Amino acid sequence: MLKNTLKWRLEFKPEKIRWEDIAKEAETGKVYRANYLDKKGRTVLIFRPGFQNTSDIRGQIRHLVYCMENATTTLNPDQDQMVWLIDFQGWTMSCISVKAARETAHILQNHYPERLGVGILYNPPKVFESFWTLVKPFIEPKTSKKVRFVYSNGPQSQKLMEELFDMDKLDCAFGGRNSAGFNHETYAQWMREDDKKKFDMMNCGSSSPLPSTMSESQSSETLTPSGISVASDEDDSSSGDEKTLNLENIDEKTQGLPLSCEDVAVSEAEDVAVSEAVDVGKELKKGELA
Repeated sequence: MLKNTLKWRLEFKPEKIRWEDIAKEAETGKVYRANYLDKKGRTVLIFRPGFQNTSDIRGQIRHLVYCMENATTTLNPDQDQMVWLIDFQGWTMSCISVKAARETAHILQNHYPERLGVGILYNPPKVFESFWTLVKPFIEPKTSKKVRFVYSNGPQSQKLMEELFDMDKLDCAFGGRNSAGFNHETYAQWMREDDKKKFDMMNCGSSSPLPSTMSESQSSETLTPSGISVASDEDDSSSGDEKTLNLENIDEKTQGLPLSCEDVAVSEAEDVAVSEAVDVGKELKKGELA
């Protein structure tokens, strides 16, 4: 996973996607970061598949990756997971794209593992259960167990939402009391500001091995010797408890290395970076960095 994710990031270049690159995909608010957190302080991503506005799967995936990059880089220092709220308003069978669903599952599972804390499927229509049965085999069992089917007319569902969220901040679409909704112009300005902060950090030449928004107990990402943040896999022999990586030891091995992908000459460094990633993987397997 280290090797494949590093190669994917070098080719896809997710850290270079800007708001302007995906603004059209974002017009309807089909995926966006909420301006509130859950009660545990986790970032909230809202998905509205019924608001799909394009047929360009590559553009849709770039938009999704932009949202994931933005969400992960703005996580609170003590958090490494987020909450997904999926609103089925306006969703019909015509919204289904098995190819897009498969690609989405691949990206999220292989390049952003262990990012999901809980996923709320809010008011899914009965017909969605058939689609869920279709895509569930492509989803890791550990991930699918984090998914909750929630219905606005169910007392238990209401209790779950109240346990997770401040109802005054939660969107009314999910049973909350916040009626502000999605505003494209306001959200665009917010994302441009986030982009500026990110690119300023990338271009500052900081020697700190980890950005301040990353937790020392980050279980899903580690830093390769090339300075690129990549996903880490779980040991298949793990007991059920989610393992975390001791980043203090990694700090000692990566002190002074550049964070920015701008500092890496991709044309010359790809083979070296992949080789280094493999070396890190071997060290992880031996327990030298664990």
